[in-house]
Amino acid sequence: MNDRLVEKRRGDLILSTDRARVDVDATLAMLHASHWGGNMRREQLERAIENSVCFSVIDLAHDNRQLAFARVVTDLTTYAYLTDVIVAEDARGRGLGSWMVETIVEHPDFQGLRRIALLTRDAQGLYERFGFSTDMPKSVYMELRPHP
Repeated sequence: MNDRLVEKRRGDLILSTDRARVDVDATLAMLHASHWGGNMRREQLERAIENSVCFSVIDLAHDNRQLAFARVVTDLTTYAYLTDVIVAEDARGRGLGSWMVETIVEHPDFQGLRRIALLTRDAQGLYERFGFSTDMPKSVYMELRPHP
């Protein structure tokens, strides 16, 4: 996977695509507090990080505490799936989710893709600000959900 490193700063915060900066335990705790990531196991998250383009927001002034995380599953040519967008509960309302989505949409490896997809049940407003829409032609989307 192409690992074009992106790093942006806002004061004491850094947004980075460096997988080495991901605090797996902090990310797992955030996901476990969400309505979608509660069953994620550490081994699954580690493998997902290894095989995704990851975005972390880190607070340099507070022991490099991870405040937010997102990852993109992609072939880097035609398609990307944005998932696991999460901000620590006590860091919400500071624009960190918007900063991550803006950085993802502008990421050089995602330019020229046919589509970037995502699923959300409660954050449509965030994504709509960056051009995401539910207004699509008749859906051809299908999925297979193997039994656990």
